Amino acid sequence: MTTPTVDVQQLRKAFGPTEVLHDVTFTVHEGEVFGILGPNGAGKTTTIECIVGAQRPTGGSVRVLSRTPHLDRGALRQLVGYQLQASVLPNALRVREVLEVFARLYRTPRDVSELMEETGLTSLARRFVGTLSGGQRQRLSTALALVGSPRVVVLDELTTGLDPQARLAMWELVERVRAGGITVLLVTHALDEVERLCDRVTVVLDGRTIFTGTPQEMRRLAASGSDERGSLQDAYVQLIERRGAVAEMGRK
Repeated sequence: MTTPTVDVQQLRKAFGPTEVLHDVTFTVHEGEVFGILGPNGAGKTTTIECIVGAQRPTGGSVRVLSRTPHLDRGALRQLVGYQLQASVLPNALRVREVLEVFARLYRTPRDVSELMEETGLTSLARRFVGTLSGGQRQRLSTALALVGSPRVVVLDELTTGLDPQARLAMWELVERVRAGGITVLLVTHALDEVERLCDRVTVVLDGRTIFTGTPQEMRRLAASGSDERGSLQDAYVQLIERRGAVAEMGRK
């Protein structure tokens, strides 16, 4: 068995007396597109923050490329790209300038012109960041996650604010990224995105992992049988509702 690219085991995280992660466990293998799903407030963002080293776990373990993120942030910064759902970018710089500045932070950066072409930013190269729409900022944030030639990239709500044509272009970009051997962690609420891109997914509910497997396995589990014809969205909703009901009964 090869060492997982990302290995999260019984992850716990508390902020003061409040524990937001109780038991998050999953592994991600090299070259996978791995989806992280769950309702708002389930613990997805905190899990990602532990994976990229922005938070120190209270318990359990996280390993990324055989390193401990909160202890090896310097090394992992060169190896892991992170596209934030809501990022703060310098409004007074132009799009190309931002990419060039960030590229200088890495030992083996991508060619900026090539990356702008891939992410649909070429026509925006001279635009000031402060004038970009939400969708355009999202594309720039994605390009910044890729500019360092990462081995792992975390994409948080990749296509939020994008029109259908731009969404398709971003999906195709993710497929090219995977073809290049990069491991992708995709945090999303879009089940059509999961259907198109993800090899496997994990579902987090109330700070716990309640499912890890392929989209087809999620359908089978939700249907309690072998029927895979239902929509993935229906299967996901059923899974959340069933596990939520079981957890509520356990608290009574």
